[in-house]
Amino acid sequence: MKKGIHPDYHEIKVVMTDGTEYTTRSTLGKPGAVLKLEVDPKTHPAWTGVHRLLGSGGQLSKFQSRFKGLGGKQ
Repeated sequence: MKKGIHPDYHEIKVVMTDGTEYTTRSTLGKPGAVLKLEVDPKTHPAWTGVHRLLGSGGQLSKFQSRFKGLGGKQ
């Protein structure tokens, strides 16, 4: 590695949404910086498998309501 061209790689503290903490290495901020997550694997639906359903319906129902008067089956 060439000297002086790479960012400083140091330890920071990561705080999850439930308050748990762990230490990792990153180029974020200065040594000892704290990264507070707003979304993490414990809360995001992509990882938890729990999805909110929208009351207004899905994309298909929106499409059908928008174009209900145009040709096709009635």
